[in-house]
Amino acid sequence: MHLVEEDQGSCVKADIISTVEFNSTGELLATGDKGGRVVVFQREQESKNQPHRRGEYNVYSTFQSHEPEFDYLKSLEIEEKINKIRWLPQQNAAYFLLSTNDKTVKLWKISERDKRPEGYNLKDEEGRIRDPSTITALRVPVMTPMDLMVDATPRRIFSNAHTYHINSISVNSDYETYMSTDDLRINLWNLEITNQSFNIVDIKPANMEELTEVITSAEFHPNQCNTLVYSSSKGSIRLCDMRESALCDNHSKLFEEPEDPSNRSFFSEIISSISDVKFSHSGRYLMTRDYLTVKVWDVNMENKPLETYQVHDYLRSKLCSLYENDCIFDKFECVWNGTDSVLMTGSYNNFFRMFDRNTKRDVTLEASRENSKPRAILKPRKVCVGGKRRKDEISVDSLDFSKKILHTAWHPSENIIAVAATNNLYIFQDKVN
Repeated sequence: MHLVEEDQGSCVKADIISTVEFNSTGELLATGDKGGRVVVFQREQESKNQPHRRGEYNVYSTFQSHEPEFDYLKSLEIEEKINKIRWLPQQNAAYFLLSTNDKTVKLWKISERDKRPEGYNLKDEEGRIRDPSTITALRVPVMTPMDLMVDATPRRIFSNAHTYHINSISVNSDYETYMSTDDLRINLWNLEITNQSFNIVDIKPANMEELTEVITSAEFHPNQCNTLVYSSSKGSIRLCDMRESALCDNHSKLFEEPEDPSNRSFFSEIISSISDVKFSHSGRYLMTRDYLTVKVWDVNMENKPLETYQVHDYLRSKLCSLYENDCIFDKFECVWNGTDSVLMTGSYNNFFRMFDRNTKRDVTLEASRENSKPRAILKPRKVCVGGKRRKDEISVDSLDFSKKILHTAWHPSENIIAVAATNNLYIFQDKVN
């Protein structure tokens, strides 16, 4: 693997990357941060004289997507932090993406301009209005070339539909609708209509004291526009079919693994909360991430997962201190590679994990500036628990829990991954021989 590193200087809270997303072709990669900014990277085109440079991503456009707001009714500050970005499939020369903070989803259009109109009749070249009495001839405006400009403009703003914080958005395969999900409700929107949305899931109890779980993540099926799935803080995944009823409070399928009573502890409920759920590209499987594991479920088998992968089992003995420093509530995401054969998810100490479903091999890699020069090969890392430590191993007691990899993305068709480590974005790709 080699590396392109985007470094945003010393870490300011606003620079911490909060989401990473490739578009459907993998030509563009967007990141959102806690300061409400979206940075879009574009992949370099292959050039005859430097064929190996294909795969480098350079900044294409940077724009402020969300601003901090204040909810006067509830006396609450609404953070500008970007929670999720989702690309729409490309229909024409422009690109469209949805970005959301806790309350408001925005649809952005990113387009290129390399020509400008000149030769106005009613204005002079500086843009000042001309005196009509001096206009004696009719001019035909012409388009003249100019330096390439990339414009980002907000085309739609979808607001005022969520009482609680939005944790995920998902574009439907009909490309006309999308859903936004908060702790207790899922809303369905038409991409053209900003003043109304339809509430399709509502788990809010009549009495809030009876609240036992919240929705943590939701996603549409990749090619069945009537099917969606959402995960909960109780460790269950519900699959809903919008053909059954307009309100999907009654799920069609419930995926849940009964807990082993011998493993029960004070932390059982917290670590079983699912932080992310993703359909495979084929739509046949679901991947879920909880605090310690990644699980793969067959959509046709609800009683137990097909595969369970331990992400960092060595933290089982550390749950007490992870609870005290709040790390136990970290929300790790998980992603599939383009062929659904490899899974990737993050861990602590800038480690991220990959699991090969076919060979059952797994690897731990590190995204950090100390050991990643461009074009360097990443060395697998190992964590040892107790006993004697080999020289290339790292002890579980010296892991840095402030360095966590929560957000990763995988190119839709190639072995290129993007890994967000605090305020740095790392792009790794398979070594090209």
